[in-house]
Amino acid sequence: QVQPVESGGGPVQAGGSLRLSCEAPGYYYTMSCMAWFRQIPGEEREGVASINVERGDTYYVDSVKGRFTISQDNAENMVYLQMNDLKPEDTAMYFCAAAAGECLAGDWASKYMYHSWGQGTQVSVSS
Repeated sequence: QVQPVESGGGPVQAGGSLRLSCEAPGYYYTMSCMAWFRQIPGEEREGVASINVERGDTYYVDSVKGRFTISQDNAENMVYLQMNDLKPEDTAMYFCAAAAGECLAGDWASKYMYHSWGQGTQVSVSS
């Protein structure tokens, strides 16, 4: 396996919760940064959250702070995104991504630093 594999998306009502899972690449131990991005058709892919694999520190886009939590299980090579209090504007395809470099405050949300991407899982939030 060389690409992340996402799961856990689906339809949910506003105010509800979902937990996305990402089975990380087989070479997970060489990755420094794992992240979740989302994309709406016709728009740019947006960084949602990232986590440094070794240190565990995290970054979030402002719109999800206090509602989403990224976490990891290094023993299982898994990364999660717990999404609470979901809003219609959270509707998007969510992608898991891996980078060899560390997540840093200045560039963790740039899609160009990630070289391994999953196929995505759709999240649809209805009002």
